[in-house]
Amino acid sequence: MSERPSMLAPFRHETFRMLWLATLVSNLGGLVQSVGAGWMMTTLTTSHNMVALVQASTTLPIMLFSLAAGALADNFDRRIVMLVAQFGLMAVSIMLAVLTVLGMLTPWLLLSFTFLIGCGTALFNPSWQASVGDIVPRSDLPGAVTLNSMSFNMMRSVGPAVGGLIVALAGGAAAFAVNAVSYVPLIAALWRWKPEATTRKLPRERFGSAMWAGIRYVSLSPNLTTVLFRGFVFGSAAVSILALLPSIANEYVGGGALVYGTLLGCFGLGAIGGAFLNGRIRERFSNEVIVRVACLGFAVSCIGLGFSRDPLLSHLVLMPAGACWVLTMSLFNVSIQLSSPRWVVGRALSLYQTATFGGMALGSWVWGVGADIAGPDWALVGASVVLLLCAAVGLSAPLPEFNSRDLNPLGTFNEPVLKLDLRARSGPILVMVDYRIDQADIDKFLELMAARRRIRIRDGVRQWALLRDLQQPDLWIESYHVPTWDDYVRHQLRRTKADAENTEALRVLHSGERPPEVHRMIERQTVPLHDDTPLRDLPEV
Repeated sequence: MSERPSMLAPFRHETFRMLWLATLVSNLGGLVQSVGAGWMMTTLTTSHNMVALVQASTTLPIMLFSLAAGALADNFDRRIVMLVAQFGLMAVSIMLAVLTVLGMLTPWLLLSFTFLIGCGTALFNPSWQASVGDIVPRSDLPGAVTLNSMSFNMMRSVGPAVGGLIVALAGGAAAFAVNAVSYVPLIAALWRWKPEATTRKLPRERFGSAMWAGIRYVSLSPNLTTVLFRGFVFGSAAVSILALLPSIANEYVGGGALVYGTLLGCFGLGAIGGAFLNGRIRERFSNEVIVRVACLGFAVSCIGLGFSRDPLLSHLVLMPAGACWVLTMSLFNVSIQLSSPRWVVGRALSLYQTATFGGMALGSWVWGVGADIAGPDWALVGASVVLLLCAAVGLSAPLPEFNSRDLNPLGTFNEPVLKLDLRARSGPILVMVDYRIDQADIDKFLELMAARRRIRIRDGVRQWALLRDLQQPDLWIESYHVPTWDDYVRHQLRRTKADAENTEALRVLHSGERPPEVHRMIERQTVPLHDDTPLRDLPEV
């Protein structure tokens, strides 16, 4: 049995180390800004719902725009996408600080700016998370994801306290200004990073098609849909603590901005502890057991925080909540990355973020309304009930173990030599594959073809069908369509080494003397004068 890589192994890679340190500073600034925005809202309005909407306004854009950002991450230079996001975030933070200094900030204007910050985060996250798999090898990926989570939570342990101190001493404008400056190291690190240039064999997918390809791939991957559903449920309930903590600090604990910061700091300390224990826990327990226990632990913390009026106890119950948060979220993230091939990993991560942060946005609003009606304590009780349901869901939809299948490109496809002068836009293309199957092997063949259908449609084909010849019953024909020749080539390049297992099993069942024959045809009712010209008839130039 091979030894599990150390959680610190990704630090051997200089690029990861440089970017990780830069994100550490950026995370500090983001948390200072979060404290400033949350506390600023309590000074602008007495509505619990408006306070909770600060959290919702930051997470809602991630739900709305992550898929588009994922499509950009998979089709454009991820480094450039991240730089654009960081410059935009810096500009928004500067404007927020200026308006606060001028006394022009209103509750809805504050929500608008936190929404824009959420938009920048939505653009940045898929490219950053997808880039981790390019920076470190697959064996180091779980450690890298955990370290990224730990980076955020290390700053969560000190950032909110620093933010509370800054707000208490210098006001919200200073917190927003600190956040603006914190983007500089990450911008510098991204500017210095020079990833290896990749050669594209095909033009980029159209933007709408790229987004639909991501949805199609995830929807036809049972492991991914299970993670997305659990992420949505967990996020909608667990966000209750973060959304209501300003109100808890103000009303129940009897503290100011500094106490709010120290409460968040305890949550972050617990998360750091969870990150360090992550590897050992994964070695001993299955993913499903970890998530169930984390849901139960978080539920207990919600109840404890809701009914505690003692500052020390309120701080203590937040530590196990932080540990449960990081254990669950990092496990979800790694599951998505290890279950997705590189061509679609940005979109898979973006859909995971859409589900999780969508749950957070919904939960922030629901628990805020609940707090206005029944008080923050009973709102947290409601959230704990949802967490118990999240744990119970695992009885019928257990979380998958980390995917050990090789999702690297198969790399065996060679574009066939054609006798027609096809253009990239030429199509639609009909493909038929002939199999000779003995009667005794039909049940196994149909089982393999059911998996084949899912693989084909998942990777972009249309109108898949399986036909049996009436005059030659041993002849079976797999057929499918793709819109253009480029789409056919793209479909073939998406095949992974794991998919090859299905192909090899079908070839074993094939009883013909030669390998299964592939027919590639173009549908035509009329042929344009200058299209699909036989190569031998082309004029000389």
